[in-house]
Amino acid sequence: MNKKQLQSEQTKKKIADASRALFIHKGYNASSIEDIVKATGCSAGNIYYHFKSKEGLFLHLIEESDREWEEKWLTKEPLFSNATDKLYGMAEHLAHEQLNHPMTKAVDEFFNNSVKDPEVEERIKQLIKGYVEFNEQLLQQGIDNGEFKPMNVTGMAVMLDSLLYGLSQHTRSMQREEALEAYRLAIDVFLHGVAQPSA
Repeated sequence: MNKKQLQSEQTKKKIADASRALFIHKGYNASSIEDIVKATGCSAGNIYYHFKSKEGLFLHLIEESDREWEEKWLTKEPLFSNATDKLYGMAEHLAHEQLNHPMTKAVDEFFNNSVKDPEVEERIKQLIKGYVEFNEQLLQQGIDNGEFKPMNVTGMAVMLDSLLYGLSQHTRSMQREEALEAYRLAIDVFLHGVAQPSA
């Protein structure tokens, strides 16, 4: 990476870090490009150069957060010996992250905005596709190990993603233990449908 590219990456990180704090404090809808200019000390042109739009900037923050989530999960995953335990572990990991995540309110506002740039819509589709593929891999492991019955893996991966997304909405106002219990119960119910019957 040459000096110009390094400076560009540093500027991009500075904008991302300052705007993340702004979105946490004010929410997505109340944070304007002018607010981001003030918070970052960068010009609007510089922000648009790196992210194209406020939506593009916010989506970058979501993608960064997803990468961090996955890195944390990958350090925990070896602690679980089979796909069933991984499902419980993954659900608990999701619950902990969601309960503690400072950008939850801003993320809700972002996804509830009906008008989005087509490029942003495409990136959101790719994000969701990544969540489904993550679930597919986990479910396929369970089938290959004989823990889960043969199934339409993609269909069940979509159902699992929908279940966990719905839970993330319903558990917002719950206490920590109550939320964790809800996630465990959801996996109990999901496994009832996919687990191989015991001999």
